[in-house]
Amino acid sequence: MPAISAPRLAALVCLAFTALAGAAPPVETSPDPALAATIASPAREPRFVARDAARHPLEELTFFGLKPSMTVVELWPGGGYWTEILGPYIAKHGHYYVALPLPGNAEEDAGVARWRGRVASQQGRLGDVVETTLGPGHFEIAPAGSADLVLTFRNIHNWMDAGYVDDVLAACYKALKPGGILGVEGHRGRTDQPQDPKAPMGYVREDYAIALAKKAGFELVGSSEIDANPKDTKDWVDGVWTLPPTLSQGEKDKAKYVVIGEADNFVLKFRKPLR
Repeated sequence: MPAISAPRLAALVCLAFTALAGAAPPVETSPDPALAATIASPAREPRFVARDAARHPLEELTFFGLKPSMTVVELWPGGGYWTEILGPYIAKHGHYYVALPLPGNAEEDAGVARWRGRVASQQGRLGDVVETTLGPGHFEIAPAGSADLVLTFRNIHNWMDAGYVDDVLAACYKALKPGGILGVEGHRGRTDQPQDPKAPMGYVREDYAIALAKKAGFELVGSSEIDANPKDTKDWVDGVWTLPPTLSQGEKDKAKYVVIGEADNFVLKFRKPLR
């Protein structure tokens, strides 16, 4: 038998331990050229395109495992940054649900109206977008066991503040197929301070977010530093909203905040167990 090289032996040992642990070895995924083309589309809103350098849509959606044939649920889409990418990418072969906030909050209602306007103006490109509702008493974000992928971007602090984050995560669990993925992006809080359960400054400790998802029954698959920003010291007067894109302080120290950039964000990938 030929001798096994040291690197090869190390790899085999690592694989053996992985198998014993009951976990699949990590698989490198290359970005889909069709997704890259969707992100590069001139039909996207220019102000959204300008944020790509901070939000890394190709890398993040690839990390979450997005495929064009999936049934995808996006929670609280905001202005539609991700809608303009997800909609056209899965329009031909997949299904796309968007869970909107409950009406009744003036700021959120205005945001939903703007989002609907953007969707209506690009209906041929975005395909069929199925609207559902997410809020107190309304947690049917998609038919039970139908979704391959549920995504939420920078929303978890809102549901913590409103007191129903556990209900949201339970809704995600219910909507997903066994083995389905929950992708969570959130403003990462400091580890040297306890987590305020209401997250009034918009920041959430990464370990706290992981604990919330595990409490709902999810398994942590992995994390990514795609959206990390070490310049964000997380001690701003208006919390995360001090930084771009909100810039709550207006012209005061605006140049400083623009240089710092968007907040430090965690990116977490969870799975609904097969069993």
